[in-house]
Order: sequence, then structure tokens, then C-alpha cells
Amino acid sequence: MYCPKPNPLSSLRLFCFPYAGGGALNFRTWSQGLPVGVEVCAVELPGRGKRILEAPFTQALPLVQAIAHALLPYLDKPFAFFGHSMGALVSFEVARLLRREYGMSPVHLFVSGRSAPQLPLQEPPIHSLPQPAFIEELRRLNGTPKAVLENVELMELLLPILRADFAVLETYVYAAEPPLQCPITAFGGLQDVKVSVDRLEAWRQQTSAKFSLQMLPGDHFFVQSAQPLLLQFLSRELNSISTVGKYSNRQDS
Repeated sequence: MYCPKPNPLSSLRLFCFPYAGGGALNFRTWSQGLPVGVEVCAVELPGRGKRILEAPFTQALPLVQAIAHALLPYLDKPFAFFGHSMGALVSFEVARLLRREYGMSPVHLFVSGRSAPQLPLQEPPIHSLPQPAFIEELRRLNGTPKAVLENVELMELLLPILRADFAVLETYVYAAEPPLQCPITAFGGLQDVKVSVDRLEAWRQQTSAKFSLQMLPGDHFFVQSAQPLLLQFLSRELNSISTVGKYSNRQDS
């Protein structure tokens, strides 16, 4: 776990889950744009950052189990989840595992740039494509800078991580469970050709509490290009949570 600005006096922790190929450093400046009562803690996945020597996961269930176990020591105060793309799916499954096994729940789930989990994939899998075709798909997704894609040595390091992350997504099998009891907010990019409004709206089925949908300018990686606006929306929601002391991690019985 990477907490760029530790805040022992925080009233709420926001756990951030990265997109495919991303890492905890993607969230290193987020605390500057969020309420002072919120402590940002980013999930660092194997194969990147300080865990670069560890083999990345290629299946969702073992990854979710490992993250949930790592989070437990940090769940001593109210917490919320934010995940973009792959991170949205992983954070959702971590929330369901915490409910099943520990009777705990985030006070809010923020999902970004990802179709609802019960919907089938629209595109064929890419994680096992030959390298040229795989790189071309990465180029099309527009999440990897051109300079990185053209850097042979850097791509040798990144490709195994990216293939593993796409394998997590593309081999994921949804299992029906009762809706979560925490509110869900979904974020999408207005120019994102990968995730439509309808596929974001379908997250509504995954909560018995309040659901809201917010569209922001940008393509699939609006989380970067529209980050100040995204943090404004997050701040508004988190501020209303962190200033109320009645919230509990325990799931209602």
C-alpha cells in the first residue's frame, strides 16, 4: 500500500485502484485535490513500483484475495474505493469479498471508465496477441504515451505487466450476488469509444443504495486529462462523508 501523504488524523481513507499497466504513483498527487480529512492510499500491484520484481497476477480471483488481505490493517476507519478501468472491476470484487468474508463495506464505491461487471465483453481478447498486434491495440487505446510505445527497452519491461493485466480482465467471470449496500458513483469519458453511457449506467444494478453517473470530457483516459474536474466531483462526495461521524465499515445485518 502506498500512502503518499500519511494522515493519521483523517476521518476517511480513499483506496485507489490503478488501470491496466498503471501503478500506485498514478495517484501520488491526488491528496492535494481532495479534502484534508481524506487519506489517499493507492494499491500497488505486483510487477510495478516497489514490487517490480514480483510476478503480476493473471487472474482476477487471486488478485482480489491478495488485495483484500493487504487492506485489512488499513480498515480501522471508514473507507471508500476508487478504481479506473481494470481498477474499477478489481475494487468492486474486493468490496464484495470484504462483505462476504468480513462483513465490511466501503462507504462509497467510485468506478471509472469501466462497463458494469455483469455485461459481457464487447471486443475480442488481446492479452495473447503477437507483440506487434498487441502494441497496436495499446496504441489504439491511447493510454500509453507514444514515446513509451516506441522505446524498445521500456516496452520489454511493460509488456508482461500489460499482458497480465489484460488477462485479468479478459478471463474474468462474473458471479451474481446481491447488490452492494453502499452508494456507487460511475464516471465516464464523453469521447470514450470503449465504454458507452449505457454500459456505465448498468452499474446501477450493483447497488441497493444511491447510484449516480457523471460524464467528463475526454477519451478512455479522462482520469488523466480531466483529473482536476474528476477530483472536484470526488471531493464533493467525500467531503460529505468525511464530515459525518456516523459511518461504519460494518455491513448492516
